[in-house]
Amino acid sequence: MKNLTQTFGLAILLVLNSITAKAQTQSINPEDKSWYPSPYGAQDEIGAANLLTPEIVQQALSLVKKGKTLSLAVPIDKNLPAFRHRSFNLYNIQPGEQAGKSIGPNKFTFNDELVNGWTGVGTQLNGIGHIGIDNVYYNGNKAADFVTVEGVKKLGIEKTPPFVTRGVVLDMTAHYGKAIVPGGTEFTVKDITAVLKKQGISLRKGDIVLFNTGWLELIGKDNKQFLEVEPGIGMEAAQWLADQGIVAFGGDTWASEVYPNPKSKEEFPINQFMLAKKGIYNLELIDTRPLVKEKVWEFMFVLGQPLYVGSTQVNVNPVAIY
Repeated sequence: MKNLTQTFGLAILLVLNSITAKAQTQSINPEDKSWYPSPYGAQDEIGAANLLTPEIVQQALSLVKKGKTLSLAVPIDKNLPAFRHRSFNLYNIQPGEQAGKSIGPNKFTFNDELVNGWTGVGTQLNGIGHIGIDNVYYNGNKAADFVTVEGVKKLGIEKTPPFVTRGVVLDMTAHYGKAIVPGGTEFTVKDITAVLKKQGISLRKGDIVLFNTGWLELIGKDNKQFLEVEPGIGMEAAQWLADQGIVAFGGDTWASEVYPNPKSKEEFPINQFMLAKKGIYNLELIDTRPLVKEKVWEFMFVLGQPLYVGSTQVNVNPVAIY
């Protein structure tokens, strides 16, 4: 009987250990429905952008001391490396001007551009309708109810208000002492708070948090490595950032999270947590190098994205003013 009891107890312990181990590696449970409706209301479509109040805008204005501006975007062309299936091609067309023709007695000529490309190429804003969990998106919206081949009927980027708020850049290259932080490096809460302390700043509600990793330096030099791996935040840091009340996260990488995930085989769980569960936006391929060069750690972040009706992401050119 004693041996039977010991065997049974060992079996229970093994089961519990298995459950615990699974819980540690499974950061997104597709069966969990507790993350919706949103705290902003069951009909909300803009998520953390609700935090962009007039008070937040006024606080951001106070950061402008020199009146200087910096573009935070990378130029886009057909050679820019892009996520998996995505591409970008631009064509210049001169309608009615073939063979050197012109229009009217004043010989009017003009250039027109046609773009055939994905909206997720280059510096981009990923809206909260972009990432889902088993076809369920922010605020419990099911794909079958709002996704069509001509765009989404809810959570479209055209619903998102302009971003005018405080931007914060965290220089992870200085933290790790490397010009390019190695791919697969996970940023923890300890790492983030150490950088904040070193740079003499703290986070506050309504912030946009950007990470400088040096990853853009790989473009044109090692595009394969650029797209296969990347450094970034893990789930612990994502949860902590969400608790700070940020509006968006991102930086100079293409997914804004550690990839591949070092703790599980999950595909982009941090994006699922931030966008779908928390309504926090993702800003990818942000060129933070000019900010780091000037040692501008906080600034007024300004973004008015193209209002492509039904799109869940769009190319952008954010501006830092300080």
